[in-house]
Amino acid sequence: MIYRTLGRTGISVSAIALGCEGFMHKTKAEIKADFDYAIAKGINFIDIYSPNPDLRRNIGAALAGYRDRFIIQGHLCTVWEDGQYLRTRDIAKIMPAFETQLAELATDYLDIGMIHYVDSEEDFHKVFDTEIIDIACRLKAEGRIRHIGMSSHNPVIARKAVETGLVDVLLFSINPAYDLQPADVSIYDMFEDATYAESRHNIDPEREALYEICESKGIGIDVMKVYGGGDLLSSTNSPFGKAMTPCQAIEYALTRPAVAAVMLGCKDTGEIAEALHWCEATACERDYTEILSGLDRFSWQGHCMYCGHCAPCSARIDIAAVNKFYNLTVAQGEIPETVREHYKALPHHASECIACGACEKRCPFGVEIINGMKLASMRFGY
Repeated sequence: MIYRTLGRTGISVSAIALGCEGFMHKTKAEIKADFDYAIAKGINFIDIYSPNPDLRRNIGAALAGYRDRFIIQGHLCTVWEDGQYLRTRDIAKIMPAFETQLAELATDYLDIGMIHYVDSEEDFHKVFDTEIIDIACRLKAEGRIRHIGMSSHNPVIARKAVETGLVDVLLFSINPAYDLQPADVSIYDMFEDATYAESRHNIDPEREALYEICESKGIGIDVMKVYGGGDLLSSTNSPFGKAMTPCQAIEYALTRPAVAAVMLGCKDTGEIAEALHWCEATACERDYTEILSGLDRFSWQGHCMYCGHCAPCSARIDIAAVNKFYNLTVAQGEIPETVREHYKALPHHASECIACGACEKRCPFGVEIINGMKLASMRFGY
């Protein structure tokens, strides 16, 4: 297993993590078998948004004996009423639902208390201008949640939450199809044919800015919708007309700034094993650029995707890292101290570029790397 640090929380999480969708409608024994397999393979992180009591009790039982080694990301503002899940902003329901969640999971705390599903400006104010955020902060102060998170599909709203300084972790939907779309496209329309009728060029600026700001502020991102509900794994359903492999889709998400882990709704141990293959996959198996290159209506031309095709550099510069750190300074309009220190720690810097051009010949997206190294050298001073 490959472990990564979840932003400023300092928590070490498995890059391959579990969403709870795959465990719906399974028996206690089936869930136990799936968890035994996942834990044996090194998975230590799960997101549980569903308030389904049977599901949560079965997961709690499966984690018996492992709680101190497992990171649970549970959700605030979800309730179970009339046999179904509901999102709520009713203050009177939030604490009773939280207490029920802890009891069903057989734990006395959540590692991450995720404020559930905030996608609109109106809903943002319902959470951050009311007692809801006070409840989350109080639970954190009491140690009943260790870190505050928020789930969202909207980059503008997610950024507003990050800028409050109260959110430590963001659960966000990331894949190359979603990244093309502007913030005003609803998550429900993300794979409608009409949504992809227009040509799109590069990652939407609001989305890219969100990832870069999270990186600079130490906000850890864990990712949902990595496969786009499975559509990206189908050449028929994918807007790109080509099927990604699970390994390629996972690699795309994990190479975005600030991303620590992907939450996968695997339905059985076979799908878990398929996702885990990313940990030992070759560079060729992880390479997603073949899917994103040469498309008629969608292009990432001239945009660094941090894919690493530029390597090896003749001067041994980590070009993708330099580009990432430089882009962070552009997004912030300054050089954040953490970014300055990360850049300083690189064994080789942009000023060492000898302008041989070998990297540019290898870049599948036509990035002007030599000029990028000049800009980074000027920005950082070396």
